[in-house]
Amino acid sequence: MLKRVQYCGTVFFFLTLVYVTRIVLSEIFENGSSEVDEWLEQNDLGDYKKLFKDLGISTLSGCGSPENMERLPELPASEERRLRRAAHVLQQRLVLRQWLATHKLQHAYSKLLSLDVSSLEDVYWLEDTTARHVIDPKDFNAWSAARQSLPTGKEALQSLKSDLWSAVVKSSKHQDAWTWGGMLVVSISVCGLVTLAAMTQPSLAPEAKHSLLQYVTGKYLHPPSCKVEWGWEEPQAVGDTMCFTVFCFQRNGQPYPICDTDELVVNISHGTRKITAVVELGSGDPAKANTARVKFTVRTAGVYIINILIGGQVGAGGPFRKWFLAGRVEARRSRVGRAHGALVCTAARARCLHVHPRDRFDNPATLDRPADQGFSVELAPLGGAAEPALAAAATFEYDAVNQRVSLALCFPRPGVFRAAVYYERVLLLNGEFDCIVLTAGDTASVQRQLGARRGAAFEARVVGARARRVLCCLSAKQLLVKDYILRFIPKRITSFRLCPSTRLQLAARPEGSGPAGELTLDDGVQPTLRLWSAERDLLAAAFTQLLLANCGGEDGFKNKQDFFYSEVRKAHARHPHEKLALRVNRAELVRSSLKATRHFTLADWCKNFDVSFQGEQGVDWGGVRREWFSQLCAQLFDAKFGLFVSCQDSPAGLVHPNPDRPPHLKLKHFEFAGKIMGKCLYESALGGAYRQLVRARFARSFLAQIIGLRVHYKYFEQDDPELYLSKIKYILETDLDGPDSLPEIYFSDDVYDSSGKFVETRDLVANGSALRVRNDNKLQYLDALAQWRLAARWRPETDAFLRGLTLLVPDNLLAIFDENELELLACGTDEVCVADWRAHALLAGAGRDWQRRLAWLWAAVGSFSAEERARLLQFTTGCAQLPPGGFQELNPRFQITAAPTFGALPTAHTCFNQLCLPDYDSYEQLVRALLWAINEGGEGFGMI
Repeated sequence: MLKRVQYCGTVFFFLTLVYVTRIVLSEIFENGSSEVDEWLEQNDLGDYKKLFKDLGISTLSGCGSPENMERLPELPASEERRLRRAAHVLQQRLVLRQWLATHKLQHAYSKLLSLDVSSLEDVYWLEDTTARHVIDPKDFNAWSAARQSLPTGKEALQSLKSDLWSAVVKSSKHQDAWTWGGMLVVSISVCGLVTLAAMTQPSLAPEAKHSLLQYVTGKYLHPPSCKVEWGWEEPQAVGDTMCFTVFCFQRNGQPYPICDTDELVVNISHGTRKITAVVELGSGDPAKANTARVKFTVRTAGVYIINILIGGQVGAGGPFRKWFLAGRVEARRSRVGRAHGALVCTAARARCLHVHPRDRFDNPATLDRPADQGFSVELAPLGGAAEPALAAAATFEYDAVNQRVSLALCFPRPGVFRAAVYYERVLLLNGEFDCIVLTAGDTASVQRQLGARRGAAFEARVVGARARRVLCCLSAKQLLVKDYILRFIPKRITSFRLCPSTRLQLAARPEGSGPAGELTLDDGVQPTLRLWSAERDLLAAAFTQLLLANCGGEDGFKNKQDFFYSEVRKAHARHPHEKLALRVNRAELVRSSLKATRHFTLADWCKNFDVSFQGEQGVDWGGVRREWFSQLCAQLFDAKFGLFVSCQDSPAGLVHPNPDRPPHLKLKHFEFAGKIMGKCLYESALGGAYRQLVRARFARSFLAQIIGLRVHYKYFEQDDPELYLSKIKYILETDLDGPDSLPEIYFSDDVYDSSGKFVETRDLVANGSALRVRNDNKLQYLDALAQWRLAARWRPETDAFLRGLTLLVPDNLLAIFDENELELLACGTDEVCVADWRAHALLAGAGRDWQRRLAWLWAAVGSFSAEERARLLQFTTGCAQLPPGGFQELNPRFQITAAPTFGALPTAHTCFNQLCLPDYDSYEQLVRALLWAINEGGEGFGMI
């Protein structure tokens, strides 16, 4: 009994010491935290006091530390930039104060701040006449000596600043050292706690918030005693919603009813990407009150790190490493690695292709059986039936190291064949293509002609009412079709660019007719041209080989991008990328930039601009140049500036050249805008820190004209959805020959100015005002309307823009991309920030069920890949890109509305940027419905 009393007395004594220690430590660190709070208030960052306290940042040096800034949780982009900017300024000031203290000039620190001298770079620019007003005369010689001792080189200055910052951090640690009295109390407390730990069980320091009775009986939550039960068996394939259960226990082994105040947090990461998880605490069953169910979605194969924190402590023996494998092969995701267009082969010689198996989430998939049991190929003469004998000669072999299948094709005879590659009888993504098979002699003939200085030339005959003999001349950039004057003098008829948008289609022919046959040329801009040639197969093979050389290999964006960058670097290899000073005025950025570059030659545009802003002391080591590009693009392509404009009432804000621009904006401004876009593409081709993106959202019809495509009425669907829904869709779905088709529509269009005043009626074709639109010509009318509204109205502006763009980027290189790829190349894809999305979304709903539904939605969005987030954004707004300012500048604002349905697919109103979210039974059901909606209903419009 006496020992029990002594034991309780000992426990009480040491708990008292812990309490006293807390009081002492709080007094010690009070001054540090007050400095941090004052700094946050001065920078209008008072809302982050609790965040800095939770991260343990209690000194000014901790606030300015870049390492601590990397520990910040995900914040809205604008807030994170503001916080990092304030931390950077603070770090520069602390370095300046340390430098002054090194030279015993610390008393001049506050006076220098009054002169806006807040960094070592500012010391360079401070004139002696100004410094004399704040530096004491007795210290001025020391100031001059210290100023002259500053290094002038970039590397040396950076090294000095690093040494000074290390001194700041070291000094801060000494200032935060405990007092002798505090150290004595802490030492006694630690010794007492160690003794008590030896008498009882593990350390009590983390459990100081519990009462003595809880210590003795063990009735408190003990994170290391918690257990995890995984809801899947390893290895697990990706694609499903994973679920595991955390069982919470007390120190004495009894179940502990978990609640919100216990701060259970689950962190899941895959590489550098964080995965959002849904945590459901407790259960309706009292026997399961100690459980927490965690759900998350996995779509990318690899290792995931799962860490369970309870009250800030690692619980359940974590962190855990879980491996997820790719799913089964999905035919519609797998692809054949081949070049754009047809495949050119030689008869009786094997040609090898690579097939890349992918699962439904585009992960490289592993085959669980021999390749020839899953993959198959069908080969048939063009326009004929499949021949099993041809397919029997094809072989499949799986390469487990590179996770690809090698397909070897061998044709016994020359001709044109249609190949189709299947997996489990389902056609691959790009599995259907033509094969042009030549004899060995014809192959050598094509190679000789392509290697000739004048290029390849083939005789042909125009098919149609006016049949005549022509000559088809192939060069690296174009296909020229020439007529003959007096039967021997060639005259140019037309030309086609050698790019993927130019299609060469071969017609079927009788078996055994040799290489002769009919072909059709169509580039989407000019009328199609039908030709017959005795050497059709050779012409098509030469065309395909040159097209392959222009596109640079396989038909994929990454391959095209690498080829584009390589060719741009080659085109300007003779122009050195040396520095060229460029001084501009921030207040008149466009005007001053245009004036500064108006006499620049091509060699000047290829140089590295050393940008400086008038009246500012910034030294351009790359940051000033990037800011100039960003600010200049933001002004040039902003509809408010007037050079570019968005379609009327377009919620996506996609811009195109403004034909009704203000009088002070001339065609030279469009040419300058084209040069800036070309400069960004050229800098991106150099790679590394030079990479620049064009911060703009171009209309699809304008992008199509840049790459040389003919616009058509389908571009209205994205560029002007209001017109598409109100007029285009009506014409497509209405019987214009019926008696109820009102009003009557003619081949004309009314033109209005920017204020809505009627200007004129424009005929879309000759005498269009008298030509009525009917069922048989309505597609012609819609294409004529698209040509006028989306191209002809601003043709001079587009031509001026292209003059500037093609100064730096050859037009044949741009033509290898489609509209979406060109936007991705020039503008990139901004990573959609879930925190920014959540902060600026407007919500229309109420109740606990609605809050639960929202929590599931944000967890699902957080688990989505970048592509899936872009698809969700496109599904709701009609565009996969955000304005430069993110969701804050999206107009109208992104809205989430509760739909009065249950279990249905989500719907969207792109005109209002509105997502209508039904209710669901579970998180898994919501994820499935959302993915189905964005993948199957991401394009097109419907009226509901």
